[in-house]
Amino acid sequence: QILMMLRRPKPTDSEADLLREQERFLTSGAPSAASMVRRPDKRRGEAGDAEGTDSSENERNQKDVVTIEDLPDQLPSLTPAPPKKSRFKASRVTFEDAGERLDRHDTHISAVLSRIVERDTSCAPISLPAFTGLAFPKVLHRSEASTQVPSSSSKGRRSIFARQIAAQRLKEDKTLKPSSAEPRDQILCSDAGSRLVSGEGLQGPDSSGETLRIHQENQTKLHAMSKSEILEEQKKLLSQLDPRLVEFIRSRKSQSAVLPGSPSEHAVQKDQNLLKLILKVSASFRKSSFCIFNFFCLFFFLAHFVLICLNSGEDLPVKPQKEWIHMDTLEPEKLEWMRDLPSPRKKGTKKAMQARFDFTGTLIPPSEDLPTHLGLHHHGDEPERAGYSLQELFLLSRSQLIQQRSLALNTLACILTKARGGAYQSVLKGSVTSTLLDAGLLFLLRFALDDSIEGVMSAAVHALKALLVCAEDEECLDCTFSWFRGLASFPLLPSSQEEEDEEDEGLEESMRETAEEKEERKSDYDVARQDVIKGLLRMKLLPRLRYILEVVRPSPRVVQDVLHVLTRVTRHSSWSATQVLDCPRLMETVMSEFLPTSWTSPSSLSPPSVYGCPVADAMKLLRVLATSGRHACARLLNSLGVRERLSCLLSAEPSELLMEPNEALRIATEAYRLWTVAAAYGQACQLYIDLYPALVRTLQAFNSILSTSDPLQLHRLSALLSLLTQVTHTAGCHQELQAAQGEECPPPPPVSWGHVTGLQPLLLGHLKGVVKGLDNPVQRDGVLTLIPAYLVYLQAHYQQLSRQTCFKPVETLQDLELLTSEVLHPLMCHNVVQNLMKNLRSSSVVCNLQSSPQSPEITPSLPGLACSGWRDHPGLVAPSSPFPLLTGLGLVFETITEIHKGLSRKFSGFLLSEPVIGYLRSCSQATPTLSHSRSWLLRHEHHFLYLLLRLAHRLVPVEPEVAKHASLYHQVALVLLPWLLPGSEYLAHELLSTSHSGGPEAVELGELNLHTQHQTSPSLQTVGALLREACTQLPSIRGCYLTQLAHLEQSVITSQVVFLGRNPWIGSHLLPELTGPTLPSDWPFIPLIGLYERTGVSDGGGLAVEELPHGSLQTVTHCLHWLLLLEVWREEALKVVLPVAKLARLSCVFLCSSDLFLERPVQRLTWGLFRLLTRGSRLDSLDLDVPPPGLASFQDLYSALLAQYEAVSFGDQLFGCWVLLPLQRRYSASMRLAVFGEHVGMLRSLGVTLDQLSVPIERFTSPPEDSLPLLRLYFRALVLGSLKLSWCPVLYVVALSHINSFIFSQDAAVQEVEATRLTMLRKIYYLTDEVLKNHLLLFRLTQQHLQLGFDMYEQLPAVRAKRLETVLGLER
Repeated sequence: QILMMLRRPKPTDSEADLLREQERFLTSGAPSAASMVRRPDKRRGEAGDAEGTDSSENERNQKDVVTIEDLPDQLPSLTPAPPKKSRFKASRVTFEDAGERLDRHDTHISAVLSRIVERDTSCAPISLPAFTGLAFPKVLHRSEASTQVPSSSSKGRRSIFARQIAAQRLKEDKTLKPSSAEPRDQILCSDAGSRLVSGEGLQGPDSSGETLRIHQENQTKLHAMSKSEILEEQKKLLSQLDPRLVEFIRSRKSQSAVLPGSPSEHAVQKDQNLLKLILKVSASFRKSSFCIFNFFCLFFFLAHFVLICLNSGEDLPVKPQKEWIHMDTLEPEKLEWMRDLPSPRKKGTKKAMQARFDFTGTLIPPSEDLPTHLGLHHHGDEPERAGYSLQELFLLSRSQLIQQRSLALNTLACILTKARGGAYQSVLKGSVTSTLLDAGLLFLLRFALDDSIEGVMSAAVHALKALLVCAEDEECLDCTFSWFRGLASFPLLPSSQEEEDEEDEGLEESMRETAEEKEERKSDYDVARQDVIKGLLRMKLLPRLRYILEVVRPSPRVVQDVLHVLTRVTRHSSWSATQVLDCPRLMETVMSEFLPTSWTSPSSLSPPSVYGCPVADAMKLLRVLATSGRHACARLLNSLGVRERLSCLLSAEPSELLMEPNEALRIATEAYRLWTVAAAYGQACQLYIDLYPALVRTLQAFNSILSTSDPLQLHRLSALLSLLTQVTHTAGCHQELQAAQGEECPPPPPVSWGHVTGLQPLLLGHLKGVVKGLDNPVQRDGVLTLIPAYLVYLQAHYQQLSRQTCFKPVETLQDLELLTSEVLHPLMCHNVVQNLMKNLRSSSVVCNLQSSPQSPEITPSLPGLACSGWRDHPGLVAPSSPFPLLTGLGLVFETITEIHKGLSRKFSGFLLSEPVIGYLRSCSQATPTLSHSRSWLLRHEHHFLYLLLRLAHRLVPVEPEVAKHASLYHQVALVLLPWLLPGSEYLAHELLSTSHSGGPEAVELGELNLHTQHQTSPSLQTVGALLREACTQLPSIRGCYLTQLAHLEQSVITSQVVFLGRNPWIGSHLLPELTGPTLPSDWPFIPLIGLYERTGVSDGGGLAVEELPHGSLQTVTHCLHWLLLLEVWREEALKVVLPVAKLARLSCVFLCSSDLFLERPVQRLTWGLFRLLTRGSRLDSLDLDVPPPGLASFQDLYSALLAQYEAVSFGDQLFGCWVLLPLQRRYSASMRLAVFGEHVGMLRSLGVTLDQLSVPIERFTSPPEDSLPLLRLYFRALVLGSLKLSWCPVLYVVALSHINSFIFSQDAAVQEVEATRLTMLRKIYYLTDEVLKNHLLLFRLTQQHLQLGFDMYEQLPAVRAKRLETVLGLER
């Protein structure tokens, strides 16, 4: 009954039904149909358990086996024989694996790349081969072993295993039967044996005897035949064989006769062709009535030939032996890997080849033949070439073998290091770094960082450091730290590329996605492709580096690589610096492990671990973090205990620290630099008071430091001088902050002016000694390193001194005179400094646009400073550069002349020196490009140029010799303005304040006529008067431009705070993002562009506003005045602005208002500019096919001009000339089509005469027009009366000229053009307007001085008359 209740599940049952049936079955208590028991393993001697339980010792080996009732546990045996047992199992000896033993002793690089896993050979005797230069050890052949018997001794063809058993039985019986089979070679070589019948294919123990009997039978038959019968049978055999086979056999016989027993000279092709020949011969035999004798002879001959071909081993890497198994069917293509490598190509080729590198990253030439034991040939592609391609290294880096992964990553690191240094620029096409990044290198390294093997992880860290960090870039930044504003740097952000999102088009501003939302929506690949650092941070790089430092605790080199990577990440931006600071336990680990407050002396010069010891790179990381902002610096000082570390490291001399001497000097230098950055914010100044004795003690050791000329000691002293400079700036602000405590100002610093007053005499004495040290060749290089730091300190001291209440003018003026006579003038006139000044142009970045021969690779997503090889070639940072010294002198000159103006003339020799004048002339002609690799150097050169111009501004009014070069100084000031970078807004403000004076007004007004005396146009005669008017308006012009740049006010204030040393107000020493110069290259057009953006044509057409803002007329007038001055006197200042860009910017005069261009001042100035822009040389350089900056094309702007002309021109002559200018024949026909097609109505009011047009009419008429649609529009406008001579004289003449040339042209043309010519000519002949008809038929040449503007024939020339008659005759 229970069984009846239970049923089988159905497909329609739900899960609830199945659970209900299961519960019913369990409650019924019925036995299950199947149970799980563990079957005993009889091979291990285990006993079964009837109840299905196992012993505790075997529980870990339990296996579940489903058994069904009424079935036996074991399957019945299929054969009645008992199970087989191995007879050799007990006698086998297990040996150690030979491969493992070889790997333990083989440390060569090829052991990593050539590891082959072979089959188990533990049952065979092992003999270790001797180490040789061969790729593989000698193989032990089966023929050398005595454990087998020949196959002929057994019945039939037997397996190897059966022969091995037979050999063992013979060995046990101690009886050996001699083989009845004679070796095949002896049979073939003996006189009694046959040379054709080899016995191949015969089975049985007596196969050789059968072969001999066949041979004897053949010999008997041959002896019984006469010679004629033998020849007859031979001819019959040859007639039925394939001639190719006969020729081939004879060639084999001749080769064996010449060299018996040796391989053939030529390779024999052993492929399927041989089998085809044999099958063809056998088929012919079946069709013929050959005797059995001939058949057997031929068969055994062919069989013997095949065996010879197979056994000869010709053209094979190895010679097959008869004892080798499975070699009866050879596959030569599978043996190619054993062949010797072919020699690489000896001659070069123009074909591009794949780059291959060795393990040090050196590029291997394709023709170089390297030995194979170097391990550079373990690759499939191009096996004859040494080295590995990037693809193969990528593949190797994901290998399962640890050594291969480490080797590949280390090789990639070497390649990246050389690539970042520009080692492959001249020999490889494309950028190696960009190629690797596009191939996914970033993800490869990030995955490798997660490897559990420390060696692979260390190699990944090293490769990541090679990708991100350039050691020479960091060295350059360290060298410039003590320069003026050297502690500031640009963020290494990639150039921002705004991508238009199609999804946001047409949406309101509030509905569009923010930049953060778009960034989150991007994939890791997209982020990394645009910004490598941001992509790494998104891939959780910082937590992984923290884990490596905190948990893995790697070797010293890996620790340094990690710290370098963190430093480079911090230099990316203030955002990335915040990410480093906020990473959990990262900075705590760095502080506790690599900047401890107490440590023990290292046991050796190179300790195995740097944990628990101060590391200079960790201190540098803190310094770069502090540079990112005031808040970050405060976090380091107060939350992470940096203040205590500085006190601990700087309170004692480096020699007293329990560290290696050089490392102690390096960490002391980095500690001073970190303190300098903090003091530049007005922070950590209490340490100055606390450590003042230690600082003075270091300064007192100046002579010993100078005498040693140790670079590390000199860097340490320079860092200390930079610290004192910043402390002096901070102390100079104490009094101002103390007086303004109730206002929104930072609190006054603990250090005041009285704390730093005593430093000046000590450091001034040092400077005097340094100047004397220039005469010592041993100390010269070290002295030149220190002088800029001393000069920067003196500038800071006197700049802040003049702001103090304790300032004593008389004493200070006397001190400045002594300083000038005893220090500055001797230094300026020293022959070492004079020789350095000769390197101004060669060291300049502005004057030398050519890159170095080995320029580094520039990757857009990973910008760098491109400082590779900076010590070996001239440059701004090179040891031979005069810029740091001259910039320091310029700073001191600027400060001194501001306090003591009577000393200005003392420095005129510096400004008038030949190297400086030549350098300024080169700068006035230069057009430097902006990039990350140049910006950080250009910033320092801009400082020097600004200081030269400030000194010139003071000397021009008082020094006649300097005034002679006033135009040069003014020219340099104008070209410098659009070069200035973000962070230099204050310098731009100062230059704008002075560039509108001291320039043109310094030229006699009589020179104004020099530019106009050879011109005959009435408009150009007024340029002189316009220039005189502009010179009187220079103060107003200056005010106009300063007003237009009011949006930069906050940037100017921030920059001013930095340049004036107001440290407590500085927010960050990380300069603004490098998006472009402070001012655009077309900055003189800013008032016009700004007015157009506010009031110009809107998106829907028409003007955006009805009335111009108040003062717009004065603004436009001042702008046009300034542009006129620049075009006449300072043409070089606007050479960076393309002529088409000038025309586009000036078009704003017509587009920003409906009547602004009608105002008389604007009319006069715009006419003058139009005449200047349309002079012969200027007109030739005007290319309207080039899109103006900021516009998609000039065609778009011209369409707006045409619409504006139709709407508001009122036939204005100036506007008409502006519209006619782009209609010249050499420009695109689309603009002429727009006039005669879409805006034909404007022809009625375009009344510009040929005299008013400053462009020659030939530029409109020559060459003849070839656009058929345009010619039809010309003809239509003339015939319909839309274009008349009285309405539009210029275009009337142009249309006549082109139509006349077209209809009377004798050039061959296509059918459509010829038909149009005939049609026009017939219509012209039948015109009722006789005047137009005569003009079209009798037009001769354009004559601008004639009243009509063209000359006419009195009657048609004969050729043209004949042409007309022909056309009319065809019509009749």
